[in-house]
Amino acid sequence: MISSLRFRLRLCTIAAFVAVLGSTMPQGVAIAQQYRLTAPPSGNNQHAAVTQYIGIVRVTIDYNSPNVTSPTGEDRTGKIWGQLVPYGMPKSDFGLYEPMPWRGGANEGTTIEFSHDVVLEGKPIAAGKYGIHFIPDAQEWTLILSKNSWQWGSYFYRESEDAVRVKVKPAKNEFRQWLTYEFLERKPSSAVCAMMWENLRVPFAITVPGINDYYVAQMRKELQGEIGFSWQSWQQAAAFCLQNNTNLEEGLRWADYSISAPFLGEKNFRTLSTKSGLLAKLGKQPAADSVMNIAISLPSATMMDLHNHARSLQAQGRKQEAMKIFELNAQRNPKDWVPQWGLARGYSSLGEYAKAIKAAEKALSLNPDEANKKNIQAGIEKLKAGKDLN
Repeated sequence: MISSLRFRLRLCTIAAFVAVLGSTMPQGVAIAQQYRLTAPPSGNNQHAAVTQYIGIVRVTIDYNSPNVTSPTGEDRTGKIWGQLVPYGMPKSDFGLYEPMPWRGGANEGTTIEFSHDVVLEGKPIAAGKYGIHFIPDAQEWTLILSKNSWQWGSYFYRESEDAVRVKVKPAKNEFRQWLTYEFLERKPSSAVCAMMWENLRVPFAITVPGINDYYVAQMRKELQGEIGFSWQSWQQAAAFCLQNNTNLEEGLRWADYSISAPFLGEKNFRTLSTKSGLLAKLGKQPAADSVMNIAISLPSATMMDLHNHARSLQAQGRKQEAMKIFELNAQRNPKDWVPQWGLARGYSSLGEYAKAIKAAEKALSLNPDEANKKNIQAGIEKLKAGKDLN
């Protein structure tokens, strides 16, 4: 009896909830949401997405891809631009009944999402998700990113919701049966994406001016976690700052941590040379040289560590100092050809070609691999002609 009463009360509660819900939603929408089926896309305009990273920055475009061939089998080549996709902004026959741009695809609205702030065709755009719309024209298109990323197509487009508008130039393209978005150019801090369909492409450039700042921010965050429990992570972060001439003061603190942090710091050639480089970048050359001398004196400093350091000194125009490191390397590693080739480079930079030839010939006698053997032989000929190796 009690259980039967509880059951009837539950039915009444559910009925009341459905009644309230039905009063606030169109009947068709409520039914469609309740009984929505997974079915093929309308017009066979397949759902597609493309993601491209610009360094740490993720860019994702989500769209539905129409076919040049119509759902009824008609070949629409030559009838896409200016016809199927009208030029300008035709008046909508649905939604707001206002002039509307093109959705840049089919079915649902096309969207683009940026994980970080970027610059689109010279105009800044904040991280987030946006609706893509185009105003096509025979000569020049307008690309619009709308803050409204959830609307269906462009039927509810409002200019007041524009996040950015830019002018872009269409160009001829190899035939594409299906509308696609592709990233045609990819560089460390920029990329060019293009909407391509039939015989046309519409490219637009995305750049990330502060990409090193994003890397530094991510490293700063990651170093607070498990990855921060190794000297290698701190040294790698400090080396990034050195190599990119950015965040030098904090990079120096990271270098110090890689050397002397409790439980994980390690004094080795990598950690000390990174610190030395940062000190030099900060205009503290005497301190940089002092740290580098410690690195060089370590028994763990390898043959290639010394060779590369000497070459770095040469690049800085510090020829005599480089020569001393080449000589030290030859003393420590007398049976390898690399230090002898280093001596040849050192003598060559000082104009002492006879000594350079002698060192190069010794390097050749110590059996370098075939590629380096050819390089040394070519170097000897160059020295005999009185030309510097460097």
